[in-house]
Amino acid sequence: MEQYDALSEPDPYIASRDAFERLVSTLAGAPARGMAHDELELLLERQGRELLRQLMQDHLDKRAISEEDAVRADGGQPVVRGPEGQARTWRESDHGRWLTCVFGPVRVTRIAYRGRGVANVHPADAVLSLPAGRHSRGLARLAVLEAVRGSFDQAAAAIERRCGKVLGKRRLKELVVAAAVDIAAYYTAKIPIPCTREMPLIIQVDGKGVVMRPEALREATRRAAAKSAAAGRRGRLAPGEKPNRKRMATVACVFDVVPAPRRPHDIVHPPGGRSKTRPPRPGPKAEQKWCTASVIRPPEQVVADAFAQATARDPQHLRDWIVLVDGARHQLDLIYDEAARRGHAVHVLLDFVHVAEYCWTAAHIFNPPGSREAETWAADKLTAILAGHADCAATEMAAQAAAEQLPAARHDAVTTCARYLTGHLDQLHYDTALKNGWPIATGAVEGACRHLIADRLDITGARWGLDGAEAVLQLRTLITNGDFEDYWILHAAREHQRLYPAPVQGRYALTA
Repeated sequence: MEQYDALSEPDPYIASRDAFERLVSTLAGAPARGMAHDELELLLERQGRELLRQLMQDHLDKRAISEEDAVRADGGQPVVRGPEGQARTWRESDHGRWLTCVFGPVRVTRIAYRGRGVANVHPADAVLSLPAGRHSRGLARLAVLEAVRGSFDQAAAAIERRCGKVLGKRRLKELVVAAAVDIAAYYTAKIPIPCTREMPLIIQVDGKGVVMRPEALREATRRAAAKSAAAGRRGRLAPGEKPNRKRMATVACVFDVVPAPRRPHDIVHPPGGRSKTRPPRPGPKAEQKWCTASVIRPPEQVVADAFAQATARDPQHLRDWIVLVDGARHQLDLIYDEAARRGHAVHVLLDFVHVAEYCWTAAHIFNPPGSREAETWAADKLTAILAGHADCAATEMAAQAAAEQLPAARHDAVTTCARYLTGHLDQLHYDTALKNGWPIATGAVEGACRHLIADRLDITGARWGLDGAEAVLQLRTLITNGDFEDYWILHAAREHQRLYPAPVQGRYALTA
């Protein structure tokens, strides 16, 4: 007996093929033949995005049909359990939800498994790893990359240009905050690349203020701001002045360097210029730089994180540890306390640029600013400091101030410089640092402060809440460290575990 011809299955991508044919027809039509190339780009971008959205919609619809077919093939009674372990005995088809992806909104249709007094379970959601909200993980990734570069308004505009109107500003902020939740766990598990014991290990710490909304200020700052407002002090401020409006963020850098021995004259050129026969030796360069920063955690925690990173790089403490700071007393106290707590010996150095600023101030007390005499005076004192004679330089400038019988204000400026030098003699061993090839300036962490904070959190008109400032700061740090792609893989996996725990995991909390 002759068999009947079987009906072919409908093409699940028929709508996508129609959209593609329409796009081809548009390009082949007379209007397109008269378009300039930029008009063609806009046409393809708009209709091409719709084609990609339709492809994704057709694929999701095909998966919904496949899920129904698999249930029928299984006899119609699959056993589905929720995260608490209770079985879902009822089944309903055609449960839909919206998903906004980088191509536009699509609808996901799947089977819901239900039970009395418990939430529905959708196995297809776990297979697709759908987010808790409406916006896809790809859109969240794009939101992070755009939001850390510029303002949230600029990020929203950039996403709209690429994806259409798929994301509002408030939801964009929420996605950025949610994207940073696993950064601490990521760095807890990350193992640094090992290094030879001949390379010094450098730790640098600095701080920079961030303008915050009143409710995000620390308690002491908030009380000072309220007291100032109650006193009616609303006068015009000096340029750049923002009293009682900032919260201090702490930044720390850890990196390795190849030793680069130098001489004092490689740092401070002699008066009249350098000789061409003796060019300055290059300084050490940072390698494998790692940064951490926080506006929420206290400075001692950031310092502890930096020491933890250093310990991970040198667990047996076989290398020279050099800590560079700008001389702030609270930073020095935190560093010494953390080093003592861990039982590590460290070499603490003051940033030479800060020392030079004090010396130049004193030079301009004794000599006219910009004169050859001021340059010679400053070069003489700075060379002595680099050679390990900071106490002699301080004694000489104090004696000169007394001999010239300077007025009180100018004498105090010289005394301030001398006291700064004598008060930090333990952190001015530049002769040892230059001989061993160590860095003597905090350029790495100051550059990190500018890049991580000033270039984003300190833009004109920005006022931050705690969660938003911390998330943007940590994400910018993550990207600066070159770890964003690896982190995003871990974040996606942990997000999936949080949303779709296995039944045996339902009673336990996730750990790092």
